[in-house]
Amino acid sequence: MLLPAGKVQADVGLIDRTADLLARSTDGPGLVVELPLGMPAMEAIGLFAESDGAMRLSDMVCVVDAAHLLADLDSPDLVPLPGGEDHARRADLVVQQIEYASQVVLAGASSLAEDRLLVLEALVGALSPQAAIRRSSGEGGDAAVVEALRHRRPTRYRQEQTRAGWVGLLNGEVAPTDGSAPVEVLHYEQLRPFHPGRLHAVLETFFARGSAGSIVRSAGFCRLASRPHVLARWDQSGRSLVLEPLAVDGSADADEVLSFGQDLAIVSVGMDARRLVSALDEAVLDDQELKAGPAAWSQYADPFPHWNVAPDR
Repeated sequence: MLLPAGKVQADVGLIDRTADLLARSTDGPGLVVELPLGMPAMEAIGLFAESDGAMRLSDMVCVVDAAHLLADLDSPDLVPLPGGEDHARRADLVVQQIEYASQVVLAGASSLAEDRLLVLEALVGALSPQAAIRRSSGEGGDAAVVEALRHRRPTRYRQEQTRAGWVGLLNGEVAPTDGSAPVEVLHYEQLRPFHPGRLHAVLETFFARGSAGSIVRSAGFCRLASRPHVLARWDQSGRSLVLEPLAVDGSADADEVLSFGQDLAIVSVGMDARRLVSALDEAVLDDQELKAGPAAWSQYADPFPHWNVAPDR
């Protein structure tokens, strides 16, 4: 049975009700749900992954418009979420749907040159290493979905997801590239904290303006010297980058320090990795700044938004 995106957009609860109805029959049909772009992939995974009921998520197919994928990943457009009150960036949604897919279908592949398709496949593979990547000659998504369902490989989805390429890279399960491929995968590690002002300049030059190639995705963990006891989550898709507090050293819910310094996964098309790494290294504290200690660091001009955090003692 198929639930089209229009009906799901109008009534998200329809998924649960239909699943409950089908689950009453032991030999009933499966359910194919077409997710609206505004519905985060993790919401669908949360509904059915490790479910106690008869219906379980076994496959997540992401159909992308091959000709416009790079533009979508760089798009600043906002997409309305179900209910119409909140919005999300198109690039964030596209990245998330690719990262958590078990299959990614490149629709309209026949209209593109082979070298362009190889770049797109390498990019999708970097974002979602566990996904099967297929080419579809049709422009529309319906034929691509039918083709994907014919080749489906049931996948065990769990609530705690590690399918995203950046997670595999930080965990050592995915190897970085050697710099010769058009799609560069970089694991940046640095024990020293960032100087907030110099990091902001690097973000403006290399991430916003693309001086080292188009950085499509970066994610991981970082620390700012001006906020030395806070571990931050780094989350960037296209033109949008968010730094938000993840844990405070010494808080009641953290038995140990989760991470020192910087631990970042970076995926880019045409990236000059040496220039980027050099710029990031120059953005961390030098020897004299490091010796000055946290009291001096707190005086640094900090252009990033304020975090309302305090350790729980």
